[in-house]
Amino acid sequence: MNPEFGLSHVWTQGDTVTRVVFCALILMSLVSWVVIVLKSLDLLRYKRQSRQIESFWHAADMADGLQQLHGDERNPFRAMVIEGREAAAHHRATRAQLHDSLDVSDWISRALRNSFDVATARLQAGLAVLASVGSTAPFVGLFGTVWGIYHALMGISSAGEASIDKVAGPIGEALIMTALGLAVAIPAVLGYNALVRGNKGVLGLLNRFGNDLHALFVTGARVSPANDSNVLHIKKG
Repeated sequence: MNPEFGLSHVWTQGDTVTRVVFCALILMSLVSWVVIVLKSLDLLRYKRQSRQIESFWHAADMADGLQQLHGDERNPFRAMVIEGREAAAHHRATRAQLHDSLDVSDWISRALRNSFDVATARLQAGLAVLASVGSTAPFVGLFGTVWGIYHALMGISSAGEASIDKVAGPIGEALIMTALGLAVAIPAVLGYNALVRGNKGVLGLLNRFGNDLHALFVTGARVSPANDSNVLHIKKG
């Protein structure tokens, strides 16, 4: 490649608009990679936590079951158990006031749904950034290319030289911005799609866990197709 052309030449010879576009693309790339890494780590943590579900169901009691679900409030499975347990206890404590308006099944369903919605929002946080980067980065790069071609043609026109070597070099250099925009957008789109698929898997596990918890808190036992006699039971108040 001609040493007179390249990324360094784009930066040194470019005007304010060119440099702003270049910095914007670099910033978008850094942000998208940070989001991809952080959300991937979160997804791996949620999948590890989902493996603790069977240990919860085979615990001796509710307290032991919560001990099996390691972690803090960021563990969506543990948070759902706590939310359902508190809803069941609250309904029993206020049975006289709630009996005529909302039965225990609906009350616990609302609590579990709220916990599920919180977990969904936490899983989806940051995905909008990847979607925005994936959809806008190519156009930002294209804008930089159009701006570069415009200035290249204006420079050639003012110099009065239109030979192929004088035209191809500046225009080819301007196309670097389009390539950079695509290099920013492609990882963002791929990362977005991978994270969405992973989130769907975790949310599916969380939804099934919530259905089993609903049966546990309403009937006192998990509705298990395997009829496992060792699964956790609770005492109904």
